[in-house]
Amino acid sequence: MAELIGPRLYSCCNCRNQVSLHDDIISKAFQGRNGRAFLFSHAMNIVVGPKEDRHLLTGLHTVADVYCGDCREVLGWKYERAYEASQKYKEGKFILEKSKIVKENW
Repeated sequence: MAELIGPRLYSCCNCRNQVSLHDDIISKAFQGRNGRAFLFSHAMNIVVGPKEDRHLLTGLHTVADVYCGDCREVLGWKYERAYEASQKYKEGKFILEKSKIVKENW
């Protein structure tokens, strides 16, 4: 009998709460606070913190930290607003740090 395997996804490194689908990755070429990070179009089972303006590598953005919905581990941030026209594509997207997520169903 064939083993059923669900979609490839990413989970919180701390509690294994599922936070995003592999298919929602837009780019793997981002920088987080602690190293490499992925840009996702969607995230799930997370809590979005308060908005704040931050100067990032690509300029000024309004961002909100995102936390695991179960254990409250900081996983990355959500881009709420980009001030540079070339960065507008990031609005509404999520950065999840590679060191904070683990692969599931691979």
